[in-house]
Amino acid sequence: MTIKESILKSLEDINYLTNYKEIYNHIIDKKYYKFGAKNPQSIVSAQLGDFIRNGDVRVKRIKEKTKGKYLYYLAKNEEKLEKEILKIQSSKITKENIFLENDKSYEERDLHKLLSSYLKNKNIFSKTIYHEKSKNGKDSNQIWTHPDMIGVSFLDLKNRISKNFLKSINRVDSFKINSYELKKEINTDSDLKKAYFQAVSNSSWANYGYLVAFEIDNSLIDEMERLNQSFGIGIIELNANPYQSKVLYPADYRALDFKTINKLCEINKDFEQFIEQTDRLLTAQERYYSSTKKELEEFCDSFFIKDSEIETYCKNKGIPLEN
Repeated sequence: MTIKESILKSLEDINYLTNYKEIYNHIIDKKYYKFGAKNPQSIVSAQLGDFIRNGDVRVKRIKEKTKGKYLYYLAKNEEKLEKEILKIQSSKITKENIFLENDKSYEERDLHKLLSSYLKNKNIFSKTIYHEKSKNGKDSNQIWTHPDMIGVSFLDLKNRISKNFLKSINRVDSFKINSYELKKEINTDSDLKKAYFQAVSNSSWANYGYLVAFEIDNSLIDEMERLNQSFGIGIIELNANPYQSKVLYPADYRALDFKTINKLCEINKDFEQFIEQTDRLLTAQERYYSSTKKELEEFCDSFFIKDSEIETYCKNKGIPLEN
């Protein structure tokens, strides 16, 4: 029995709204599947998320308003579970619930380390850009100018190519700069439109622009595809295990807009330093290359070294593991 088969079988056995931990425990109790990984509960959580993200119609989920957690069930049992589903959908968040939820509710910027770890795994150096540090940083309109994070990838980091070859090609072709707009969740068409056009506005200067969200309602897939085809901003679904994050729609390539880059350098020191250090690495002599690369790495956002750090971090920040 595969892991997905064991999940489906467990949902059949349980036959009520349940969470990933209970499904995992049921699999273990019934010996449906033998886990070999260090964090088997996270695997079950990720597989449940895959059912939803991939549009597998056999499994559905509903979000508890009072706790912000997902409950799963088999689509074929929906009629039997109608009363239970309606009860959860109509439940109200009390003041006590709000206090408890906010006590463990994560902030949008808590997701940055997940994204930086995902990008680092793809050999992309990334840096958070704090708009409040910019000139006129308190102006709310700055969110339409600044990306949440920027990233750069180099074509010659692993294998240094000859200086003569570098001189013979366009220097711009030896690196790519990306822009990322990050959101906690996108649950409605209105959420999607606002977030997407914010990404369009503050990513037009980069080679590739992305909208990144931790929670995305599956019903918005068609509209995301339409927006991506029309405007070229890519969409990434971020996972609690960053290495299981997915590019739902790729970004279209654009030439760098140096006029806007210059403007961003003028108003934000971190952005300016990121561009300067990128330039230094591109022009570094061979003997200074390693030290210059280290300077860029130290300036960039931190990322997870060990998998065990991820679950601890998410629990401490209140980031749901079963997104």
